[in-house]
Amino acid sequence: MGVLADAQGRVLINQRRSGTHLEGFWEFPGGKLNPGEDPRVGLARELAEELGVTVLDAEPLLTLRHDYPGQRVRLDVWRVTRYLGEPSSVEGQPLRWLKPADLSQAGLLPADAPIVETLLSQAWYS
Repeated sequence: MGVLADAQGRVLINQRRSGTHLEGFWEFPGGKLNPGEDPRVGLARELAEELGVTVLDAEPLLTLRHDYPGQRVRLDVWRVTRYLGEPSSVEGQPLRWLKPADLSQAGLLPADAPIVETLLSQAWYS
């Protein structure tokens, strides 16, 4: 999962598509790793597939686990510091750029709350 920021200090989120688990919620882009896939490699693959960007540099931001009813997820969250291309909705999902202070009102997935807390505690996005 990647946190991309723009020159105004906003971060990118996308809405989960219809027909997916927890459809309609917003989340940070990037997602599932393939079995045995390195998290950094998976990040680059996912952001290319979802947003059409090429990750040049990224650093780990945090790792967390969250329990949904009937499912436990592990999130490897990366701060994407450099990428090529302009993020676009390759898979047709709505995208939004928001200031970190506005993320708590965006309808994010419950598992993303610690990411928002981390972003608000750091000054790299401003």
